[in-house]
This record gives sequence, C-alpha cells and structure tokens, in this order.
Amino acid sequence: MSETPAAFERIAFVGFGEAGGLLGAALAARGASVSMYDLRLDALREKAQAAHVRAAATLGEAIDGAQLVISAVTAQADVEVAQALAAHLALGQIVLDINSVSPQTKQHAQACIEARGAHYVEAAVMAPVPPYGLAVPMLLGGALAREVSARLNASGFRTEAVAERIGVASAAKMCRSVMIKGIEALTVECLRAARSYDAEAVVLASLSETFSKMQRDSDLAGYLVSRVVEHGRRRAGEMREVAQTLRDAGVEPFMSEACARLQDGFVDAMQARGIAYEDLDAPFDWRALFDRL
Repeated sequence: MSETPAAFERIAFVGFGEAGGLLGAALAARGASVSMYDLRLDALREKAQAAHVRAAATLGEAIDGAQLVISAVTAQADVEVAQALAAHLALGQIVLDINSVSPQTKQHAQACIEARGAHYVEAAVMAPVPPYGLAVPMLLGGALAREVSARLNASGFRTEAVAERIGVASAAKMCRSVMIKGIEALTVECLRAARSYDAEAVVLASLSETFSKMQRDSDLAGYLVSRVVEHGRRRAGEMREVAQTLRDAGVEPFMSEACARLQDGFVDAMQARGIAYEDLDAPFDWRALFDRL
C-alpha cells in the first residue's frame, strides 16, 4: 500500500493580494504555518493578522524555513520576484509560480530559481480563485510536478500534474484564455450591436439553439476549424459586412474585423503551401492540417 503524501506544513507567500490572501488564509485555517511578504506590507498587515498569517518584514525572513514558496504576484513582477527569491532560497526549497504569464516568462523564472539549487514548479490557475479557494483547478508542470501535486492535494488543493517540462501548463492556460476572453469580447460586441437594432432577443434565441447543438458534437473543434478551411474566404467577406453593420450602429467592430483577417489569413497560409480543402483526407483532421502549416 502506498503512503499518503505529506501535506506541506510550512508555506510562504510572496504576494498577498486576492489570490495569495485567499489561499494563505485557507491554508492557515487547515493548520499550516503560513508566512507572507508583500511590497504593500504596511497596508496588508491587518489582513494577514486576521488570516493568522505571519507578516514578514523582508523577503528572506518570509521564506526562511518554508517547505513551499508560492509566488502570487502580478504578471509584470513574475521574473523580478524570481530573481529576488534566488538571492534567498535554500538548496532544495520548492517554488510554486501561480502567476498568469507566458511559457517563456515561466522558463525565465525557472532558470533564476534552479540556478540557486531550488526547485521550480509552474502552476496554471484555470479558474478565478474566488469562490473556489484552495479547490481552484490548477495544472502543474516541472520535474517535481507530480510529487508537488500530490502534496498540494493533501493540503487541500485541487491540482493535476500535466508535464515535466516547464511551459506546457502555462501554454494551456494562455491558449484557453484566447477562447474564454475571446468569447467574452465577442459577446460584448455582438450584444451591443444587437441591442442597438432591437434584435437581442432573436439573436440570443438563435445562439442558444446553436450552442445546444454544439454540445452534442463529438468533434466540435474539427467542425469549427473545417468551416474556416472550407469557407474561409467567403466568410471573411461576410464578416466585413458584419463589421459595417456594427459601424452603422455606432459599435466599433474590433472582433468582427479580426475574424475577417484571421479567415483570410488562414486561407492565404493554406494556399502558400499548396493545400486545398478538397485534397485533404477524410475524415477532416485539424491537428494534421495545423502541423502542415
């Protein structure tokens, strides 16, 4: 019988904003010894005290003796914090980087941490921390990702190790954001225009029916990509008419114009490589096509 992974008992947070504050308080409530350091230390002392988290006067003091150091700062500060940590980390300490940054940025932070002889694990936080708290889904990457995932889960987290290489987990989050943030932006653009034409009820009813059908499609990604591959040029022209419709309503067609450019650009890329939809093997394989491009 395998042993139950040991939960982390001594945890330090660098950054005690929304994410760090919520996670730190939850870990302290579960009995962990939690410390924190933040550049806004004076403003956050009472928050830390209320959460039973020790507010350290310096970065070195905060991470001294910690089994796990969690970097929970702004995207712009990710590498700067990694560089600062490198001056204080002890051999074998583990840094968990939960910041929303690109794979290349995570790899830069990894180099800073591992040059010190510490371990670096990236985490891609796949949903807002509130209201999930510790149960927010996270994807982990790094040489110790599997081990750290098991120990984090024993500490109340909900994590999954997806790669031993740094960058895969963060790439998954960044690429997912293309879709999620894109849908949010498309919704704003679509409904602002629909509202101005008094057509939102009809639009929403039609979208509801379409989305319901999409949920039942066993290969939704293949279907959507194939529409661009087969009809991209025509659809680009249609989207330019859509853009004009929005302008006539006083709505700037940022997303609609981008759709037209992408559809045209994708067809251009196929033509440059001598690829025609009619010549592709059936059933349509979007992965194979993307690899060729």
